[in-house]
Amino acid sequence: MMAIEQGDPLPDLELAGADGAPLRLRDKVGAPFVLYFYPKDDTTGCTREAQDFSALYPEFRAAGVDLLGVSPDTPAKHAKFTAKYDLTVPLASDEAHAVMEAFGVWVEKSMYGRTYMGVERATFLFAADGTLAQAWRKVRVAGHADQVLAAAKALG
Repeated sequence: MMAIEQGDPLPDLELAGADGAPLRLRDKVGAPFVLYFYPKDDTTGCTREAQDFSALYPEFRAAGVDLLGVSPDTPAKHAKFTAKYDLTVPLASDEAHAVMEAFGVWVEKSMYGRTYMGVERATFLFAADGTLAQAWRKVRVAGHADQVLAAAKALG
């Protein structure tokens, strides 16, 4: 499957919401929507990214932009992560990696000579009509949430 590209529609895929309930991505069409993928709850970079998006979450919402963070962690791990850092950004689980594969972010990685499958940190901004407006791949955390907010506001 090819990874999603600019102009493509938001796929009709399902994640597990923070409460474990099904969450359909196509239900997000109708308002600008930011979907960000990150490797693992409670790790340094992922915590910083979630804190940055949480700090800006009121600004995203004031601009009419919905936001969702996704990792392969379980809803229970998301609940602990959210409580530990007082996160406000909503999180969802993709334990089977189906959504990550559709977005091309479930990739082969290597560290210390070992190769394994994992999540490439990436963010996708969808316009209100559900088409991909902008994508950031291989994201560096510092300043990223601010960049996404600026791009989301520019859509309006």
